[in-house]
Amino acid sequence: QVQLVESGGGLVQAGGSLRLSCIASGSIFRLNTMGWYRQSPGNQRELVATITSDGTTFYADSEKGRFTVSRDNAKNTAYLQIDRLKLEDTAVYYCNADGVILNGRRGVYNYWGQGTQVTVSS
Repeated sequence: QVQLVESGGGLVQAGGSLRLSCIASGSIFRLNTMGWYRQSPGNQRELVATITSDGTTFYADSEKGRFTVSRDNAKNTAYLQIDRLKLEDTAVYYCNADGVILNGRRGVYNYWGQGTQVTVSS
């Protein structure tokens, strides 16, 4: 019923910047929390950042300052700005929507996008 579509990934040279987008579509009443996760081969999916509907952010990455999460509630869209990209940033980046309230439906739901590949080259 709900689709999350990430975009903005690609091949970028180390030191560059990238902005990822996640657009949620469907019969959505509210997206309470949107987050970004990433997964590289052989590793578990890990949290990068989250942002609530009121703009509260959380960053799990130890190198705070390189990642900036934002959202546009009117467009049901979340963004992840990555600056000073490093080789270790290479991963598939996934968008997550948690605490999703649907129009005319009971309960809250969680959704994942299909991911967008970010590859950082030297």
